[in-house]
This record gives sequence, structure tokens and C-alpha cells, in this order.
Amino acid sequence: MMPTIESKSPRQLPKTGASSGTHVAIIGAGRGGKALIEIFATDPLVKIVCVAEIQANAPGVALAKRLGIPVTRDYRRLLDLERVDLIIDVSGNAKVWELLQDFHRMGVTIIGGASAKFMWELIEARIRATAEIEKTLNKYQSLYRLYVKETGVAVTEERTRIACEMHDGLVQNLAGVNFKLDLSLQQIRKSPKVGLATVRESKAQLKLAIQEARQVIFNLRPLHYDKMELFPALTNYLTSYETQYHIKTQFRVSGDEQILFPRTKIFLFRIVQEALSNVERHAKATRVTVGLDIDPERLKVTIKDNGVGFDMDTVLRDPDKWDHFGIRGIMERARLVGGEAKIESKKGRGTAIVVDIPLAKKEMMSHGEN
Repeated sequence: MMPTIESKSPRQLPKTGASSGTHVAIIGAGRGGKALIEIFATDPLVKIVCVAEIQANAPGVALAKRLGIPVTRDYRRLLDLERVDLIIDVSGNAKVWELLQDFHRMGVTIIGGASAKFMWELIEARIRATAEIEKTLNKYQSLYRLYVKETGVAVTEERTRIACEMHDGLVQNLAGVNFKLDLSLQQIRKSPKVGLATVRESKAQLKLAIQEARQVIFNLRPLHYDKMELFPALTNYLTSYETQYHIKTQFRVSGDEQILFPRTKIFLFRIVQEALSNVERHAKATRVTVGLDIDPERLKVTIKDNGVGFDMDTVLRDPDKWDHFGIRGIMERARLVGGEAKIESKKGRGTAIVVDIPLAKKEMMSHGEN
């Protein structure tokens, strides 16, 4: 004998979500059902009309009740709902799926079996990617506090740079995945094969988004702050940069980084990071070299690429282009550690950035010594 419904008849169940859009019923509130509930509940174009689950302690049951979504123990009740456009079976029960395949009603689409499993696995991956973004933001908050403590300045600019980095890469990738998921839902109703192909494309794009999130995390915290080791951090960053963007890198160092204060190392890393970010975005270069020369009196950083270059006179006359090519950020960071940055570039001849910091003067200023 089939179990009886726990609440009211589905025809009398309370309404949740939007009054228009796609009305969805979900069979199964395990991992798959919970993943579907989490993503659909925030979509203004989707209304979850009911969830069927026989296990009272299933992970999706508590979530559904918390969101005010009706829950029944008898999945057959969903087939009698007056308003339902899509029924998704993620119960994993072969008998349930067999019955659903024999169910036909105008305007109602049934998704189950491998298609439903693939869908919720993709949605779970999307949720994990969102969690990774939240971790990234938490790490950024730590970086924010470090900058306030060490410098008291340049925080707004750093936040803008990271926001642009996430918007141009990570967020756009996730937006693309979201669009393709919506498209796949429409396609599956008409042609499951076409819909599954779109889902596979979404999964591949989601992998790229996860890689982008990891890169953002690495960029946020490149140094080991307990030891503040600059040379290994730059070596790792250049290796990652070369792998990700396929731009050949060369790193040359001379001198002892131990004479540098942590604040100087942080700003130096950010200058190199900003310069190489500009190379990847604008230079169309195939090779970039980073040189670091340290002696007791001065620090010199040289960054050169073999890219297309640009007209410096034109750029310097236009403040908006200063930001576009990252010139303002590099010059400001150099100034904040008592140095200066010079940029030389010509169309077709690449770009060279030289940062010169007088160490003795800078270090005494940093500690307020006379």
C-alpha cells in the first residue's frame, strides 16, 4: 500500500515563489532534490509547487519546509496537480521512473533517469563554485585588513582591481553557465539530446569558472605572510601566469630580499602582478621578462614585454587611458614606497616598466628614523 500524504491535497497546498513562470514538481529530496531546490528557489522565473519524498529525514525535506514548499510522501499526488509544467524525478527509484514514463498530459514535461541525474550533478557543481567564490571573498577581507594595517592607503584601488578581475573572468563564466542551464531546460523538453549537449557545454564552462576562482584566490594571497618570502612567491606566480596565459616568462634576480620590509615586498608583488595583468589584456605579447635587482641602497624592478606597445604621449594626455593600461596603479604603488615608476612604450616595440626605489631613504621613512 502506498504511503499517504502528510499535508493537504496538492490542489490545496499553499503557493510558493512567483505566480508566473515554470511550475516545477520534484520527486526525491536527497542530494539531487536538495540541489534542485537550492537553485530553483532563488530563480524568479521558477515556482516549486511541491516536493515528494518518503524519507522524513532526507536533506531536502527540511530545506523545502523552511522555504514554505509543500512536501508529500506520495509522488503520485504530483501527477494530479492542476498547475505543473515540469516534473523532475531524482528519486533513483526505477519503479517511480517506469510509472512516470507512462504518464502523458498536455503541457507537462517529465525529466528523470540519467538526464535528471546529470542536471542535479551540474547544479551541485555550480553551488560548489559559488561556495568557492565566498571563500575567495573571505580571503579578500583578510587582504583588506592587511592593507589597512600596513599602509592605510591604496585599499580602494586594490578592491577595484580584484572586482574587475572577478567580473571580467569568474562572474562572466558563471553568468554563461546560468544562461546555458536555462537554455538546456527549454531544450530538454523538445529534444533531450540537444538539451544534454548544452548541459555538457555548461559543465565544461563551469570547470573553467572553478579554475578562475582558484586563480583569484592565489592572486589574493600570494605571499607566505609569516615569512614574507618574495622570490618564491614571484616564481610561483610567473609559473602560474605562463601556464594560464601561454606567455613565456623569464625571472632574473640579484641581491638579498631579507633587507626589504614586508610592506615593500607586498607592494612590489602587486606592481609585478598589475604589470603582467596589463600584458595579458593589452600587449598581445608572447614573452615577458621580470628583473629584480637589490642592493643596500636601492631596489630596481624591470618588466619588459615584446607586445604591440602603445603611444605614451597619447596615453599620458588622457587620464582614462591611465587606468585602462594600469599606469596609474603602478605609479601610485611605487610612490607609496618612496620610489618612482617610468614607463616606456612605442607602437610595435613592446613596453618596458622600470620601478626605482631608494631603499635607505625609504626604510628610514617607513620607521620614522632620523
